[in-house]
Amino acid sequence: MRQLLYIFLFGLSFSSCDDGDIFEVTLEFDDTFETCGDLVFYKTKDTPPETLSIQLIGRTIDEFLEVEDNNIYVEAFEFSSTNNAFNYRTYSAAPDPLLVFCNDIPSASIDILSDAESTSGTATITTVLVEDDNDGIPAEFEGRGEQAEDGTYPDAIDTDNDGIPNYLDVDDDGDNVLTTAENPNYTEDFGLIDAQDTDNDGTPDYLDTDDDNDGVATRDEESINADNNPLNDVTEPDIGADYLNDNISITVPATAFIAHPINQVYTISILVENIQLPNLTQDNFDFGTLDDTSITSDTRSGEPIFN
Repeated sequence: MRQLLYIFLFGLSFSSCDDGDIFEVTLEFDDTFETCGDLVFYKTKDTPPETLSIQLIGRTIDEFLEVEDNNIYVEAFEFSSTNNAFNYRTYSAAPDPLLVFCNDIPSASIDILSDAESTSGTATITTVLVEDDNDGIPAEFEGRGEQAEDGTYPDAIDTDNDGIPNYLDVDDDGDNVLTTAENPNYTEDFGLIDAQDTDNDGTPDYLDTDDDNDGVATRDEESINADNNPLNDVTEPDIGADYLNDNISITVPATAFIAHPINQVYTISILVENIQLPNLTQDNFDFGTLDDTSITSDTRSGEPIFN
């Protein structure tokens, strides 16, 4: 969906119009923006060639990723003639945004027809962080529970008691086999009804600490490679890994958990309000959300307690 920004032009010189006439122009920009340089957020359009930009003096993008306990960051910035800036520009031809916004000195080859800069107004930046284990199972199906006022989920289920709740845990049962490798087979239509259950004990493999029910914990079935990875211990290839083969019950105790990365997605959005530009007035509008996965996607290391 495109963001619509209505701008009224007063008394601008047009050969076909008298001074004092009012022209309503509708600017249509995509609902995302980009960033670069000395923190500039910008939106571009080729036809007609136009840009909207916000420059925040002395700030860095990393500051907007420092969310609080409730996984939200909100801050408002004032525009003025001396601090922070909002600009609406038009060009003779579609410019390369890297040359306009990402160089300390804009390229002389850029032909700017008009440059209207704000003298007041605010930009409110909101960052929302969502964390997930990307195991294919929605958080509500992993016992996340209700959210508290501080943004946490105090009643979230932690099947393996490793300190990481299931909805963030890449290995829900703590058997050193990733949940995704244990085929939970979630679908929107049938939920987890088709989750793999090797020993048919009613507990799906991704929540079962002894998948083949041979009396040896899955994470301890490492008869060939003692590397905390039961997947590569295969005595009988026709059957599969030892932890799924109830004919093999050799025990080599695991010594640690595999890595537990937690995926993070930041949504950074900007709301612009009360902008006043020379010869222009406009309504408040949604500047959109940041479109740059190199910034908005990250991971952090979970630190499971081995027990």
